[in-house]
Amino acid sequence: MKIVIIGGVAGGATTAARLRRMDESVEIVLIERGTHISYANCGLPYYIGGVISEREKLFVQTVQGFSARFSVDVRTESEVVAVNRANRTVMVRRADGSSYTEQYDKLVISTGASPVRPPLPGINSEGIFTLRNVSDTEWVKEFVDLHKPKRAVVIGAGFIGLEMAENLHLRGAEVSIVEMANQVMAPVDFSIASFLHQHLTEKGVHLYLEQTVEAFEEKNGEICVRFKSGLSVTTDIVILSIGVRPETKLAQEAHLAIGATGGISVNQYLQTSDEHIYAIGDAIEYPHPITGQPWLNYLAGPANRQGRIVADNLLGAQIPYEGSIGTAIAKVFDMTIATTGFPAKRLRQMDIEYRSVTIHPSSHAGYYPGALQMTIKLIFAPDSGKIYGAQIVGYEGVDKRIDQIALLIKQGGSVRELTQIEHAYAPPFSSAKDPVALAGYVASNLLAGKMHPIYWREAKGIIESEENSREKLFIDVRTPDEFQTGSLPGAVNIPLDTLRSRLEELPRDRDIILFCAVGLRGYMSYRILAQHGFTRVHNLIGGLKTYRAATAPIAPPATKVSPQGSCCQSGAEASSVPVALHVDACGLQCPGPILKMKRAIETIQSGERLRIVSTDVGFSRDAGAWCHSTGNKLISSQSEEGCYTVVIEKGEPMSQSTLSVAGGKGKTFILFSDSLDKALATFVLANGAAATGEKTTIFFTFWGLNAIKKVKKPATQKDFFGKMFSWMLPAHSGQLKLSKLSMGGLGGLMMRFIMKQKGVDSLESLRQQAIENGVEFIACQMSMDVMGVKREELMDEVTIGGVATYMDRADGANVNLFI
Repeated sequence: MKIVIIGGVAGGATTAARLRRMDESVEIVLIERGTHISYANCGLPYYIGGVISEREKLFVQTVQGFSARFSVDVRTESEVVAVNRANRTVMVRRADGSSYTEQYDKLVISTGASPVRPPLPGINSEGIFTLRNVSDTEWVKEFVDLHKPKRAVVIGAGFIGLEMAENLHLRGAEVSIVEMANQVMAPVDFSIASFLHQHLTEKGVHLYLEQTVEAFEEKNGEICVRFKSGLSVTTDIVILSIGVRPETKLAQEAHLAIGATGGISVNQYLQTSDEHIYAIGDAIEYPHPITGQPWLNYLAGPANRQGRIVADNLLGAQIPYEGSIGTAIAKVFDMTIATTGFPAKRLRQMDIEYRSVTIHPSSHAGYYPGALQMTIKLIFAPDSGKIYGAQIVGYEGVDKRIDQIALLIKQGGSVRELTQIEHAYAPPFSSAKDPVALAGYVASNLLAGKMHPIYWREAKGIIESEENSREKLFIDVRTPDEFQTGSLPGAVNIPLDTLRSRLEELPRDRDIILFCAVGLRGYMSYRILAQHGFTRVHNLIGGLKTYRAATAPIAPPATKVSPQGSCCQSGAEASSVPVALHVDACGLQCPGPILKMKRAIETIQSGERLRIVSTDVGFSRDAGAWCHSTGNKLISSQSEEGCYTVVIEKGEPMSQSTLSVAGGKGKTFILFSDSLDKALATFVLANGAAATGEKTTIFFTFWGLNAIKKVKKPATQKDFFGKMFSWMLPAHSGQLKLSKLSMGGLGGLMMRFIMKQKGVDSLESLRQQAIENGVEFIACQMSMDVMGVKREELMDEVTIGGVATYMDRADGANVNLFI
């Protein structure tokens, strides 16, 4: 029997090797259009970054070695251009352009997938690359070695995109990531991706989310990447990682069945619509084990497994393929992110009911050095508890936990079975209650009705709605010291340990939402209230850690963000004063690090410094906020490999009457007018306040919205009144007029001319300075609705809020101006 295999990377090479091990007599021809076979596709970014230093290590087998070991006729630089099913032949074109016909008894198609390269203006400019095979890699590496780019743009924030971002960063480039979606890493939910957003920002990566590339422009050896929003970024190299499509051209021309998702349709034995032709790898679609619906799966592991199954089936076996659930993992700088099964957002799209829990355990026993936090999100059926999916982000031990959950999903397991897994336990490797078991316990409690959950999106909606916020009561059950680091707006602090003695303070006719740092104390508080007759009680899933990560604004790339309330000094200044005390708080769960910091600061004198190291992801932020509210000074903050180090200088104690969550030293401005002079005054004052290090917010309402409109606005759908307002109102800040002596707009032009002559910054320049200084821009939602202004018309840096949002900022400010 003669078997021809088209494609010699993961699936094709595996098929050939398995065939030979099972049958010495079969004739095997492996045809590959590239120059290499059986190479490590997933290692390509690390070769560019220099992590893998030797090119030869990318190749599992050479052509000569593979051919000799397995007695396979390997033909590289040869492309199959046609399949004649009636004659069972393929036409092969050589590199020199000549062609020939090859007979087969059985054919295997393993053509893989090709990278998406949209036909945008300028996309063929020098310095713009895709990364899919060894040849692509060599071109990228040669360019990087020769030009040593200082700036790099990665378009697409999937697995390859993020890996390339890290490796270009290792090569010394300032990296920007551009992504159409509102998050990186599309296979995971937003709340999990938000931890990557924080980490990437910490590493100096610029994030351009919800941005669509419009064109590329090459000029003077640089590439300008233009977005549809009107923004642009200049770079030295561009990596396109927008996605891939299955290579099905050959199959389509051979009139093989193509499935609903665009992949080659195969049966459970991986046969195509022609019984003599099989297909495997990225080119095929196959039913998902959970839904039974066809889907495309671009992963090397399943491709290798399919190759093994097909080899046996070619030799007469009838082994069904069970399907893949999409288990994947990636290293993103110091963090690891992994996913298996469906994310919650995909289930919502398919109208499948689900429940989820989020926990934040340590990778191993907290008392053993080096314990690092991870976040696990578990998604499951609301009735049976059948596991639909899971996502984990952390620094250590992520891989083995995701693999355990994936195995259970493929077996149709439930969350209760997670608690039955017998884990190997020793302090360096795990805890007596492994994170996987903990996730199972929390999910089981939810299924049993022992806790009514509320999720971060629901909580955010309540906080942003003035009416809903009056009907709900948020109870922060953390310690008073933790509460000082910041809480949810309007929350009341009743620590867990005092809750039983303060039950009479709680209303029974309002919804009570309990929360803590990660959810555990919230659950314990829930059980106390539930057993004392409170029926309208909820626990915030994932606690403040999940809420803060998911709701944290992503700073514009030009803005540097430091922890709340911090005034971090330069490295030289920070090291000029010796540290009096070193404290290790690694492995401690909240509130451990903050409490240990507080106790340590009490043992040193004013002016002395404390260095404390923690593995709590939110510790740097909490430490900055705590310093801000207690009169101490945050000197420096840095992170490395999951450890967060802060240096604090002890200040003079603040009187208790001056303490508050917000610190009471912010400035808020309401810009009600769209007069040029009043808008100028607002931004001048805001920049002055921000320059002193104070939290500054501008609330734009009614006519003031005109000061933050984009010059180039996307087309939006508006009703009749919205269109009328658009016709009558200024289109952007450049059209604002003076409040007096406007003279039909002439006064405004004169004002701008004089300002330019005198060297005074324009309104637009002052506005940009405010953004760079960290001034918060909030647009009034009600005003937008009344005046027909859409979110898409406003600057990207603007957030949307209501009265409750403004009042929260005003409560923490000692100056509030209405202009």
